[in-house]
Amino acid sequence: MGSFSIWHWAIVLMVVLLLFGSGKISGLMGDLATGIKSFKKNMKEDDEPDASMAAGEAAKPAGTIQGPAGAATTAAAGQTTSRPAA
Repeated sequence: MGSFSIWHWAIVLMVVLLLFGSGKISGLMGDLATGIKSFKKNMKEDDEPDASMAAGEAAKPAGTIQGPAGAATTAAAGQTTSRPAA
């Protein structure tokens, strides 16, 4: 009862062919193949480096990172910090 015989699958296949027709099924398969080819082409294009990367240009940083205000002021004033005696 749990498994289907070859006759069950043959009947199901015939019903599917009668409902959809062979032209519609082959058209769907062609569309699927076109979609897969397009996907592979786009994936290949993503793997290729950009023109700016190929020219060897390094990307400039968007900004600079500022340190803590206290450390920058102390270093700018030329002061040294000493540790308190324990």
